[in-house]
Formats: sequence, structure tokens, C-alpha cells
Amino acid sequence: MAEAYCVKCKAKREMKGAAEVTMKNSRKALKGTCPTCGTGMFKILGKA
Repeated sequence: MAEAYCVKCKAKREMKGAAEVTMKNSRKALKGTCPTCGTGMFKILGKA
């Protein structure tokens, strides 16, 4: 599981249902939901 910042909870949490996506600028990111509040979470990955 990937760890990302939840804006609603204001804390770092493990993402639930994390999936790797490719953004418009061809960079990779992880998209998932917060296990506590259910808000969408997003984490941009490195250029590699």
C-alpha cells in the first residue's frame, strides 16, 4: 500500500484501492481513497 496525504483528515494515511495512472504530461501517479473518510487521494510519483 502507498502512503499519501489526506487533505480532509490533515494526516498521512495508507491509500485504499491505490492504482497507478498516467497524467496528461506523461508522469505517473497513484490514485486511491482514504480509508478513514473516503476522500480521493492522489500522489505524484517520481520521473523515473
